[in-house]
Amino acid sequence: MKKILLSIFTIAAMALSTFGQAPEGFKYQAVVRDAGNAILVNRAVGIQLTIQQGSAGGTAVYTETFAPTTNAYGLVNLEIGTGTTLDDFTTIDWPNGSYFIETAIDASGGSNYSVMGTSQLMSVPYALYAKTSGNGVGTSRT
Repeated sequence: MKKILLSIFTIAAMALSTFGQAPEGFKYQAVVRDAGNAILVNRAVGIQLTIQQGSAGGTAVYTETFAPTTNAYGLVNLEIGTGTTLDDFTTIDWPNGSYFIETAIDASGGSNYSVMGTSQLMSVPYALYAKTSGNGVGTSRT
């Protein structure tokens, strides 16, 4: 009986511990416009996102594509790390240098992408807290 209870407790503890892991991806939103600067409403578009290391135009360490449909405001909501790719998001060496994201769009919904721009990925509050929480320095809640 003790072995059965210990087994059940161990399985439950392992299952609960997986809920505390950081997600392997992050959110990305954009309003999609055509070459004339008109917002593309309720349209299928092709999007390619590339994470580059070191600088804008630096070494591409991860590339993925999406085929979303814009909403009534021309907005797309994506989760980087879940698109179509041959790369492995989990192998990005985040602590090793700065990273940039290049956005390329095909307004006709295909894969003939045009680069719209590149911007540096910055820390978010979740990451700023996480960098200190593992060493006991994080804020305490009372």
